[in-house]
Amino acid sequence: MSSNYTLRDEIRDYWSARAATFDQQVGHEIFSEAERQAWQDLFLRHLGPGEGRSALDLASGTGVISHLLDGLGFKVTGLDWSDAMLTRARAKAASRGARIRFVVGDAERTLEKPESYDVIVTRHLVWTLVDPEAAFKEWHSLLKPGGKVLIVDGDFVSDTLVKRMIRLFERVTGRTMAPHRPDAMRETHERILRQVYFSKGARAAEVADLLRKAGFADIAVDHDLKRIHREQAKHMSMLKGLERATQHRYAIAATKS
Repeated sequence: MSSNYTLRDEIRDYWSARAATFDQQVGHEIFSEAERQAWQDLFLRHLGPGEGRSALDLASGTGVISHLLDGLGFKVTGLDWSDAMLTRARAKAASRGARIRFVVGDAERTLEKPESYDVIVTRHLVWTLVDPEAAFKEWHSLLKPGGKVLIVDGDFVSDTLVKRMIRLFERVTGRTMAPHRPDAMRETHERILRQVYFSKGARAAEVADLLRKAGFADIAVDHDLKRIHREQAKHMSMLKGLERATQHRYAIAATKS
């Protein structure tokens, strides 16, 4: 492997390899109207209606969050570093007639114009950041005064009672409850996880502290994601649904003063 191949490159290539099956997994794509409404209600609670305001969906993947924001009336830009993800995102937008702008870019170094967005939204991005403090400063610079960032994330690393129950079930039955991935891809994921900033898990309090250091104010941590998790659990095994409901998951809203 070239010495110029960085951790960020490896993260980009890993998600590019996941693009073909990304929308098949619960928690990535949305599989019911009830879940869609639960997500939109979360966004309305923290961001209000779009009303033509500009929104940036960072690490947009195949555009799931971009479409939710578009449906609320935001003028949406989806930014992702993976061409494979963006190819699917653009095709999905075209099939739905959605006017969403998708651009290639690194969520930690976007190259977008300062003070050009009213809202920034991320889902399951922060736990993968290499340098979250620098990323948060970048996001702060992209927002207009009074703009808001909404981060939906969680600690997907720390061990829990339910995780131990799942491991016991798998050991006893010889069946795996995790999405099937080739061994090489699983090893890549584990190698990446060991190197990112939140390798021990992205806890809400630490994320909030870093947002404060980056200049954000009025930081609110929202753990009330029950409606979303309840709808997702309808498409999962009982143990996996229980795991999702009991994990340290949250939404954090913060304002550029």
